[in-house]
Amino acid sequence: MGKRLYMIVGEASGDLHGGNLVRELFNLSAADGSELNVRAWGGDRMAAAGAEVVKHYRELAFMGFTQVIMNLRTILRNIEVCKKDIEAFKPDAIILIDYPGFNLRIAEWAHEHRIPVHYYISPQVWAWKKGRVHTIKRVVDHMYVILPFEKEWYETYDMEVQFVGHPLLDAIEQEGRSALEPLPGADERPVVALLPGSRVQEIARILPRMAEVAQRFPQYQFVLAGAPSIPEESYLELIGAAPITVVPGRTYDLLRTARAALVASGTATLETALFGVPEAVCYSGGALNVWIARRLVDIKFISLVNLIMDREVVRELIQKDLNVKDLSTELERLMADGAYRSKMLKDLATLREKLGGPGASATVAMSVWKST
Repeated sequence: MGKRLYMIVGEASGDLHGGNLVRELFNLSAADGSELNVRAWGGDRMAAAGAEVVKHYRELAFMGFTQVIMNLRTILRNIEVCKKDIEAFKPDAIILIDYPGFNLRIAEWAHEHRIPVHYYISPQVWAWKKGRVHTIKRVVDHMYVILPFEKEWYETYDMEVQFVGHPLLDAIEQEGRSALEPLPGADERPVVALLPGSRVQEIARILPRMAEVAQRFPQYQFVLAGAPSIPEESYLELIGAAPITVVPGRTYDLLRTARAALVASGTATLETALFGVPEAVCYSGGALNVWIARRLVDIKFISLVNLIMDREVVRELIQKDLNVKDLSTELERLMADGAYRSKMLKDLATLREKLGGPGASATVAMSVWKST
């Protein structure tokens, strides 16, 4: 008899990890000769891996407190549509990937309807809204965490979770199998990778400052990793006359060739670190969002690199510190051979060791498979 699984992700990184998980699930299905049907709210990677994607994450991604409030009616309507779709599909289990504002509501509903809930990539309840851990304990049947300190954190609330390693290691290994093609317009100058984020709002705030920095360093090539959901024209409007090449859909190829990177806060900071590329982390949010965050979020750092290492490894340029002068100074330090760069490279190697090897996707797939 076949298995029916329903998956929900809400952004590009969720689609990346969801795609690798779907691939592993279909590998297990093929191995034991059973049928598998995966229906999903996700993206192109999940669809390519074999999931039937019924709603794209592009329609779900709202960033920051104000954006969520402005789009609350849409979000609530999407939740109701999702519940009805799950009900009609009748899955054996639901797999939720991060995206807590939406997914925890679905988890509560699924628990009431006695549908097993697997949660892959824990919400960052250790950073803010710690009270949500009690909801998670009550409604989530299997929680898979990807950061080493999360297992101990959950234990303080008497909740058993499984540390599976970080799925970025799977993603890097998976994409590393393809042949490296030269980047467009490449020359002999050292490459600076620009990763300004995957959401329109953050790109609009961060990229113009990166563009000003690029005009100060003609001795370097500045190459921007284009997000698949953002039209190239949107980047070009913000770049203006700055000497920046936009390369869509080849972030990992770019990181393999980069000497340093300027990176928007988020998953990309860890991706960059795992490629061993020295970086500076950039964050600029709306004044109201930042005011609210500073009162609600209980963490010392905003980048995953520094959070995992529990100390400052990479510099975080936040709000007023995200200016052309400080960005330029930091870039000079990252690019130059010297003690600063050497120490960061050593710290990034230690970080990779802390996260273990690849295998998160296969581990989660096997757990889901055995329990459904």
